Amino acid sequence: MNVSLLDGWFPWTVQAAALALLLATAARRERAWLRRRGPVALGTALALTAAGAVAVLTLGGITDPVPFGVWLWSGVAVAALCVLGFGWNGARWWRRALVAPTVLLALFCAANSVNIATGYYPTLDDAIGELGGQPLPEQITLDKLKSIHGRTGTGRIVQVDIPDTASGFAHRQELVYLPPAWFRSQTRPKLPVLEMIGGEFAAPDNWIRSGNAVKTADAFAARHNGFAPILVFVDATGGFRVDTECVDGPHGQAESHLLKDVPPFVQRTFNAATDPHKWGVAGWSMGGTCAVDLTVEHPNVFTHFGDFSGDKGPSTGDKDHTVQELYGGDAAAWAAHDPLTVLAHHPKYQGVSGYFAQGDEEHGQIDSAKALEAAARKDGIRTVNVVGSGRHTWQTGAASFAQALPWLAQQLGVPGTHA
Repeated sequence: MNVSLLDGWFPWTVQAAALALLLATAARRERAWLRRRGPVALGTALALTAAGAVAVLTLGGITDPVPFGVWLWSGVAVAALCVLGFGWNGARWWRRALVAPTVLLALFCAANSVNIATGYYPTLDDAIGELGGQPLPEQITLDKLKSIHGRTGTGRIVQVDIPDTASGFAHRQELVYLPPAWFRSQTRPKLPVLEMIGGEFAAPDNWIRSGNAVKTADAFAARHNGFAPILVFVDATGGFRVDTECVDGPHGQAESHLLKDVPPFVQRTFNAATDPHKWGVAGWSMGGTCAVDLTVEHPNVFTHFGDFSGDKGPSTGDKDHTVQELYGGDAAAWAAHDPLTVLAHHPKYQGVSGYFAQGDEEHGQIDSAKALEAAARKDGIRTVNVVGSGRHTWQTGAASFAQALPWLAQQLGVPGTHA
């Protein structure tokens, strides 16, 4: 069902249905109930919703703004329960039965408010596919690769289980995109590679389902005789609610996984390029922050980066909270992973390049990109900085990647492009 969850008729219909059911649970009651218990039910719902919001914001460790729709539709769900509780006596059975679907629809609307604000699941198909663990179109397993060679119109997505031998990082299944040119003969070409990192609340397939990366790479390949970078959709967090910021710390050895597990596996398994100048890393939001950080810290592994709507450096709030949460209280580790600090103390880079992109409504990310670009250029890194249109959503990240890919491909030395 290719139905949009971000705009159009479906979200509005579900919201209208939730409100209509709430009104149906409370309507046509005795006037005494409406005058006395009705206001009490409404006041209780408001109080409980406000208390829940305070608890979540103060105790939940949430640093990003929460969309207003979360509280609005959570309040509708609580109101339905309060109407049931304060009006159980005298309510007809069917009014009681309406409470459950009211709550479910309201909670769906609350969750989709976050989705609308971030764009993780553009369509109902995307949500069902990821949450249900369904395979992606054109997805194959490693054992099927040997049987595919010759001209293909599109690339293939390969599911891989990358050993965590070097890092010990407990990660989820990851994915690799191989462009059409990779399949033309049984002698596989040594293609450049981009590691692709998603946002904080990430799954490895976000860049495919939400960021449109495979369609973008296929379109690029169609214009370049089938050639495009190999894309590796990595797991930088190990879990949906885990925020590693791609560093080694209390939440696992994420940095070591991206540096020491992934490149050797991809080079060995797919005959990929081994020259660091043909390796890059790109990401959106947290992934954009990671891309800059990994490149300036480890130019012997990654020489090019794409920072799409990233922050100034790894962060989980203010500096004290970040030092404690990401580095177990080690301030020296914070400094070693702060890009501006690293750039200020690193010798001039050779052959390193980076692409910054943000939407025009992402004021914090725009400021971060300006600061990072100035420091990077001062230290010898070639950069491009583009401000497009949009807010902090996956759709902005997808547009940024589509715009950046030709430039990144040139830097990586993809056949048919010229830096």
